[in-house]
Amino acid sequence: MKLYLGGILLLLATVTVFAAEKSPSSTVSVDAILPQMETLYIDLHQHPELSFHEQRTAAAMADGLRKLGFDVTTGVGKVGVVGVLKNGAGPTVMLRTELDALPVKEQTGLAYASQVTTHNDAGAEVPVAHACGHDLHMAAWMGTATLLTQARDQWRGTLVLIGQPAEETVGGASAMLKDGLYTRFPRPDYVIAIHDESELPAGTVGYTPGYSHANVNSVDITIFGKGGHGAMPQTTVDPIVIAARTVLALQTIVSREIGPGDPAVITVGSIHGGTKHNIIPDSVHLQLTVRSYKPETRKHLLAAIERIAKAESEAGGAPKPPLVEFSEGSDSVYNDPKLTEREVTVLRGRLGKDKVVEMPPKMVSEDFSEYGKSGAPTVMFFVGAVNPDKFREARASGTPLPSLHSSQFAPDLKPTLETAIETETTVLLDLLGKP
Repeated sequence: MKLYLGGILLLLATVTVFAAEKSPSSTVSVDAILPQMETLYIDLHQHPELSFHEQRTAAAMADGLRKLGFDVTTGVGKVGVVGVLKNGAGPTVMLRTELDALPVKEQTGLAYASQVTTHNDAGAEVPVAHACGHDLHMAAWMGTATLLTQARDQWRGTLVLIGQPAEETVGGASAMLKDGLYTRFPRPDYVIAIHDESELPAGTVGYTPGYSHANVNSVDITIFGKGGHGAMPQTTVDPIVIAARTVLALQTIVSREIGPGDPAVITVGSIHGGTKHNIIPDSVHLQLTVRSYKPETRKHLLAAIERIAKAESEAGGAPKPPLVEFSEGSDSVYNDPKLTEREVTVLRGRLGKDKVVEMPPKMVSEDFSEYGKSGAPTVMFFVGAVNPDKFREARASGTPLPSLHSSQFAPDLKPTLETAIETETTVLLDLLGKP
């Protein structure tokens, strides 16, 4: 990986400034710390790291929390960071940020665009960029930590800040929990997170009560046949034909087995088989992504996929049943409705009623869901990241804007970061106990 070692010195110097800015004032002000957080964001943006390889990023986050007075533990769930700040008797509230970036070549044209390349776990050289906004999440997280340390006279309880690795591969949350997140550290009464949003203008906050992100599973199907000459198909069992029928049959699961009001998606994302025009192969490999909200719907989808794959292979005379493999995936994110309603009321009081808007649920996935399995209420808010003028122009023209994970996505930095910090501090100060 191309490393910018000098950048870490700048970052640590910046974090030192955060610690020096502690103030006895009871007024929580984002303006005073925003320039330093913008500097932190740019440094993180220029030094992205892939899932479970976030060593530099984790070290910077850990050092920043230590300088603010947090009790910090590193290496939780491989490279995760946990910071604990106790401030008397009261609730325990956990705030999560993600550490990882994506194997995407940035094409934003920004002066501070990522130029990093590295080798992925398969050994291939890939570009790396924060195309999902985790760099902004981290800068907001550190800004919120800074403000909460300045405002200790306004709250009581325990603040737990976690830097989670590998959100993009939906493995980091479970890794931290398996490594004792809820046994080695204070168990939270509430769990909060934000995510930047490419479908909202900067300065606004979105919320979704109940289900907001889908269950996800990856499914691999290997269909077996009997290869041979393409000019003599009668001597073969063609797995490509079986695969084609399987792909079409899979589409009927959602349309004919799941109720119209119950969201579900089955997408065949890749199909591989054969090497040449006139050779019928011995096997074909399908890769699927499967999405749903309800646990019972998820169970039905996976069972139906296996049932149809086996039936189509048998109907096609395959020499043996297909191999159907399911990955663990992640569960749907469920925003506790009561907690969501409570914090929406507080946020509207702080930001303005028209700045906090309800959003429909999406079929994308997020392993933030793992933190609610203990029974703690969870909620994720969405912070608008698009320049308001560009947002209005795009809506008027019908032209789509770059989405998250796009090589051209980057947030409108100052207003997005400011709103993210405002959102986190407002929610945390509401949930933590009062003096």
